[in-house]
Amino acid sequence: MSMEEFFIYSHFCLARSLQEKEAMRNQRTLEKEVVVEGVGLHTGDQSAIRLKPAPKDTGIIFFIKDGMSPINATVNAVCDTAFSTTLGAGGTRVKTVEHLLAALSGLGIDNLHIEIDGPEVPILDGSSKRFVDSIMGAGIVSQPSKRPYLKIIKPFIFKDGDAEVSAVPYEGRRISYRIFYPHRLLGRQEMTFEFEEGLFIREIAPARTFGFLKDVQYLRTIGLAKGGSLENAVILNDTEVLNSSGLRFKDEFLRHKLLDFIGDMSLMGFPVQGHMKASRTGHTSNLKFAKALLAATDCWQIAYDVEQGSSSLKYA
Repeated sequence: MSMEEFFIYSHFCLARSLQEKEAMRNQRTLEKEVVVEGVGLHTGDQSAIRLKPAPKDTGIIFFIKDGMSPINATVNAVCDTAFSTTLGAGGTRVKTVEHLLAALSGLGIDNLHIEIDGPEVPILDGSSKRFVDSIMGAGIVSQPSKRPYLKIIKPFIFKDGDAEVSAVPYEGRRISYRIFYPHRLLGRQEMTFEFEEGLFIREIAPARTFGFLKDVQYLRTIGLAKGGSLENAVILNDTEVLNSSGLRFKDEFLRHKLLDFIGDMSLMGFPVQGHMKASRTGHTSNLKFAKALLAATDCWQIAYDVEQGSSSLKYA
């Protein structure tokens, strides 16, 4: 065996080992609780969230201070998708859950109690990075129960105006995402993400939310974006980015839309084994797709083993 063949074989064996480890993965929760504090993007209110370990088969549950009911993080709890994803139950509400949920999904956290003393999850720096850092610092532990997947067995296509999302069979977890904005810094962009925790941590979690200056001004007239600033969002005028720090990635806008999509898709309650393709979506179309896919029971089945694709980030 030549040296080149040896390296190819070694890489294949390592990739296969990681696939099998992922396929056999048990459910996960935190090793210990952790607290994260900050301001809400839309309410402008300070809040603290406490992430606490939860037993197997619990799922993700929000407990709101002075709230009447706990809120299960599922599509059935979605009560508003205007400019963020809001969950509710029995009169209790919690806004802007998507970045936290994306961090939990990206790190494979299946069971968690989330206690929050305000009406909105803190925006922090506008990305999932600080949530990821806090979770990694608290530690992640395996639990004695297999993690089920939603396995796509038949193509499913959903359209909502200009937005389109599809899910097709694929032996792994892959998301392709496309954006189009009539702005010189955005335009048409597309990327494909093979779901892998290390890649999520490095390449997706740090991507910040963004907005256009004219839209921020409008949002404030209707009582939203009260906590928004250049410290927690990338803001653009008609020609440039206003943040003095610039962008973290040349395509940070695209990566953040993918981050939002991951957070919204986590509300289906199962990681999706398949290739999801999303174009020009927002929270509303993301959640409409999730509900429609769950209703299309001939297009998927629940599985406990999954082949994990190789880790890569590809651009069209």
